[in-house]
Amino acid sequence: MELQFEGDELKSVLNRLRRAQGQISGVIKMIEEGRDCEDVVTQLAAASRALDRAGFAIIATGLQQCLTDAQKDERNGESNEQMRARLEKLFLSLA
Repeated sequence: MELQFEGDELKSVLNRLRRAQGQISGVIKMIEEGRDCEDVVTQLAAASRALDRAGFAIIATGLQQCLTDAQKDERNGESNEQMRARLEKLFLSLA
């Protein structure tokens, strides 16, 4: 399945990923500067949440596309059970 984003969806995911990128850069800089452990962990948690949100947005878009493509995939030999297993694996990869 090829994942395709529409304008607002793409912008939202990219913003989340850029936010996470900035937060990770901030964590690296904080560690290099010997900053307080609590501040570093707080920033790292924020980066983790931003990545999780981006991942969930990507999966939600993928689910929507999978549902619309389900009939086509079924004709190409992929059963509903196989598709469900693939989607479950995607969700678990973020857990």
